[in-house]
Amino acid sequence: MAVQEARQGAHGGGCTCGGCPHGAREGHRLAVAAFLAKRDELAAGEGVPAAVAHSAGASRQWVSDELTQSAQDVAERGRAEGEAWLRRLWPRTLAVVWCGFTVLLLVQALTAIGAGWTPARTSGLIAALLVCGTLTGAAYVHRERGGVLAPVIGEDNRLSTSRVVAASWVFLVVFAVLVLAGRLAVASVHDERDEVIAGLGIERAAAMVTVLAVVCGVAVLVRRVVGLRVLGQRLQKARAHRPRPADTLTDDAGRGSFTDTQYVLVSAVAVVFAAVRLARRPEQLPDLPWGLALLVLVSAATYLAGKYSEGGRPVILSVVRSREAGDLDAPIRTGDDIEIRGAGFVPPGAGGADRLARMIVRIGAVHVHVPLVPVPGGFANPTDTTLTVPVPVDVEPGRVDVQVVTAAGIETNRVTIDVTD
Repeated sequence: MAVQEARQGAHGGGCTCGGCPHGAREGHRLAVAAFLAKRDELAAGEGVPAAVAHSAGASRQWVSDELTQSAQDVAERGRAEGEAWLRRLWPRTLAVVWCGFTVLLLVQALTAIGAGWTPARTSGLIAALLVCGTLTGAAYVHRERGGVLAPVIGEDNRLSTSRVVAASWVFLVVFAVLVLAGRLAVASVHDERDEVIAGLGIERAAAMVTVLAVVCGVAVLVRRVVGLRVLGQRLQKARAHRPRPADTLTDDAGRGSFTDTQYVLVSAVAVVFAAVRLARRPEQLPDLPWGLALLVLVSAATYLAGKYSEGGRPVILSVVRSREAGDLDAPIRTGDDIEIRGAGFVPPGAGGADRLARMIVRIGAVHVHVPLVPVPGGFANPTDTTLTVPVPVDVEPGRVDVQVVTAAGIETNRVTIDVTD
């Protein structure tokens, strides 16, 4: 019992050792469970101290502060769990890589029965061995960032669709060139060497080279476009706790994305077709039909257009006095609640309480933190289209400006309101 208590004291959810039941994953799970229980308890009106229960504004602020502190603990645990998950991921990526090599070896051996072993099969295995060895070295270097997946994880800690597609084509082209190099090395007949060299001719590989250039260009351009739009406050990006396989098919909020999905599917079909062509004719680079290449180019253009069109600045449309049932119509006074109506207040993927608690409303020269109002299963305030905040007593009566600063640090337009005594 003493040993167990000592272990629990040393591993209170903050360590990152792989098999520890009180490691980062367990700590994050417990923090999330505690936060959800507290949120639902406060949403039901339970647990509020009697000292603040008499005042709706004071109780709301107390509830918001309690949820913010709990949410910050969840966020810290989530970051620790995400980092630990990436460190645990790199051996698994290597296992997938070498399982792929084993599958290729088995397929080569099974298909050689009856047909016989050929130099092309040897070249394919040597090429796969070189590629897997290179990926193993790269995975070790980037073992803190997910191993093999490190190059395709974006700055927002999500799997990048454009990088995944580009990496697939680069991997296929490198493998194909290594296969041809192996064929050239073992060729003993002059005509066979000429045939392999001719297989690298531009007239046969023009479509594939075009596709490779376009998808790599799209990957670079998307990173540039997203970076400039974020710096120009035209796009809101929230960092994810860790990358997920679904990131390549969804937007930042986890909703299915048409542009991403069609880009991945069309590219996957084209890559499979090119791999089959390489297996059937290993003496040349895969000669993609121009029709299939054009499909990939159209898909890439659609994906790029989607990146240009997504996002936008948050905007305030109107500010009105928040009126409870039975209240009389009146002008806005200090201490009253105002309802800010607009769009884009909550960035995609920033629906967690730790992100929502970062939202600020400037009323004149006073910065007001947007209070969290819990309801079962979520929050009634703030939302993507409305924010409710009190007008502080420090605000001078008269015409004052109202401006929202979102969790991503994006500022909205200013709206002027009249505050009376």
